[in-house]
Amino acid sequence: MNLNRTFHALTYRNYRLFFSGQAISIIGTWMQRLAMSWLVYRLSDSAFLLGLVEFTGQIPAVVLIPFAGVLLDRWNARSVLLISQTAAFFQALILAVLTLSGRIEIPLILLLSVFWGVIIAFDSPARQTLVIDLVPRREDMSNAIALNSTIFNSARLIGPSLAGLLIAWVGEGWCFLFNALTYLAIIAALLALRLPKRVRRSDSTGVWQGFVDGLRYAARVTAIRSILGLLTITAFAGLSYNVILPVMARDILGGGPETLGFLMGGAGIGALFAALLLAGRESVFGLERSIVRAALTGAIAIVLLALIRSFWAALLLMPLVGYGFIAQFIAGNTLLQTIVDDDKRGRIMSLYTLTFLGVTPLGSLLVGALAERIGAPLTLFLGGLVSLASAVAFLLQVPHLEKEINTLHEKRQLNPVR
Repeated sequence: MNLNRTFHALTYRNYRLFFSGQAISIIGTWMQRLAMSWLVYRLSDSAFLLGLVEFTGQIPAVVLIPFAGVLLDRWNARSVLLISQTAAFFQALILAVLTLSGRIEIPLILLLSVFWGVIIAFDSPARQTLVIDLVPRREDMSNAIALNSTIFNSARLIGPSLAGLLIAWVGEGWCFLFNALTYLAIIAALLALRLPKRVRRSDSTGVWQGFVDGLRYAARVTAIRSILGLLTITAFAGLSYNVILPVMARDILGGGPETLGFLMGGAGIGALFAALLLAGRESVFGLERSIVRAALTGAIAIVLLALIRSFWAALLLMPLVGYGFIAQFIAGNTLLQTIVDDDKRGRIMSLYTLTFLGVTPLGSLLVGALAERIGAPLTLFLGGLVSLASAVAFLLQVPHLEKEINTLHEKRQLNPVR
């Protein structure tokens, strides 16, 4: 890791503004995520409902994200983000008012979760697509992508810890209100950006045909197909551990909201380390092997987490969980951004976003139902085994993938050095 390169993308004014706005906003988002989970479990005592809320909050992505990618190849990403962030502000504000007034109920939470899912379907791929406009030099794109993840995972460390303490002190509603206010920071940053006028290609192809063309392109390029395949299985079987973490914290480890906050914070530490490690890389060479190492680490850590009954042992494992899962997504994102054709970027990044926002709700629903029937530990164990199998399968493809990726980098005049 080269410390001189770790924060290089911040030398660009536009990226610096976006970075700062996100840093504030995403802390609030993570506070809301933990507060939402704790509120649902407090009101219902149901692991299934935890999974159902996650499902309803992300299932719109399954339908909308692929088409959002087609539109992003034709629309202005900043305009999309301004609309989505404004809508997210109102979603958090409504949730705060209902909770603080004592009128919140599970059906209302489900309805607001669906609204959130519609917002994210456009917001997440737009964030990924906007990076190319914020960082002029393609060589610095991988640094910007990793720094984006640094923001996300720093917030993942800070947000849940703050939320756990705030819930214990004044309740969940204040977490939702804080989140609403943080959206003002990212909206202000987006308005302050000075972006070049990028010529969007004229395309008379229908949205559905554009989506199909994107799928064919992803299937044709082995590296894109393999990366998306691994991340999809990881999101479905592994990342769903978040759904039953409240159950593990309260019923298996015997803790409260503070315990849940510390466990999520532990995962945030590992994820933050992964982001900084990848941000400091001098080259994109070898990222496919980084994906393998991260995938194996995350899967093994989940298997071990399912077997322990000690809070301190769980707290030691959570950084490995966070590192393993996040590092493979950052490395996968970077590789995809550097090998994809520019006119397919929106569609491929929407498929990338679909791997964790579209697939995770299906896994969340299954995990919640399984945890009700066979218990949280066994559910975690099975998810870890599936993730481990997919990591081994990807490992076997690495020699072929290295050749294809290097060829694509040379075609785009990105010659990675050892």
